[in-house]
Amino acid sequence: MRKVFTQTLIELAQQDDRILLLTGDLGFMALEPFADKFPDRFFNVGVAEQNMVGLATGLAEAGFIPFVYSIVTFATLRPYEFFRNGPVLHHLPVRLIGIGGGFEYGSAGPTHHGLEDVGVMRLQPGLTVITPADPPQARTAFQETWDLPGPIYYRLSKDDTLLVPELAGRFELGKADLIAGGPDLLFITMGNITAEVMAAARLLAEQGIRSSVLAVSTVSPAPVRELVEALGRFSLAISVEAHYKTGGLGSLVAETIAENGLNCRLVRCGVGKSQEGLSGSQNYLYRVHGLDIQSLAETARQALAANSVPGETASTGTGINGEVRTF
Repeated sequence: MRKVFTQTLIELAQQDDRILLLTGDLGFMALEPFADKFPDRFFNVGVAEQNMVGLATGLAEAGFIPFVYSIVTFATLRPYEFFRNGPVLHHLPVRLIGIGGGFEYGSAGPTHHGLEDVGVMRLQPGLTVITPADPPQARTAFQETWDLPGPIYYRLSKDDTLLVPELAGRFELGKADLIAGGPDLLFITMGNITAEVMAAARLLAEQGIRSSVLAVSTVSPAPVRELVEALGRFSLAISVEAHYKTGGLGSLVAETIAENGLNCRLVRCGVGKSQEGLSGSQNYLYRVHGLDIQSLAETARQALAANSVPGETASTGTGINGEVRTF
């Protein structure tokens, strides 16, 4: 999504001279087109992420719209207090760009594994958290949200080739997209792992298990309406995220089930144990943590078999306003 981010930002910057781009000595072979086009609006602050967020806070206070670019862990964790005390508490339009969520920097080791970012960022009231599934959706998300009031965190994949054709680039703030419909179980996912979930759903379909897939592209504000309506139709839901199980999408889904009194069992698929120095490719780490296509399909099969009320996975149910909906 890096290339589409840079290209879209160039287009937006041509329309609005308040847009600036800051980087913490990252983004090589991705950000140069913006730097070449707008050399006086591009700042490489070096390996100093806290200072970078502090600088962005001052620029936003002065009337600019700064986009702050770094790897997920360095964008969200290292300057977290600075982001909280600056853009969040003062409602300033700083846009934090976190690249490479989950295990996309897998070979760099646990310090570069982005597994906490959504959890810590969605805690902050008034902070918009956006998790596009592929580059076309990321482009639409930028076009629709770049000038929102208040701060935004965008969690982007570094993969420029990943596509989820079923989305067709759709994005609406605070909404979720149903990208596969089936009566047997519901997958809920976010971000770049959506493609893995869709592949797992296709594998299950070959075995006679038909799955629905709900892609969550906005974690905050949460797509509560879509979640309640989808969860209300199933007795089994499986959340899938390249993130720790605690705090992220799975926690959001569990909160939605509890707060709305829904009769749906939830299985959370994510990272549930310490990294302990483990590194490797994204595919390898997906296998280690049960997030690869085969493991997701097996989790679904086992969950269906163990479901406390077998057979009650009907394709109809009661929606948020009491109306009956059907996939």
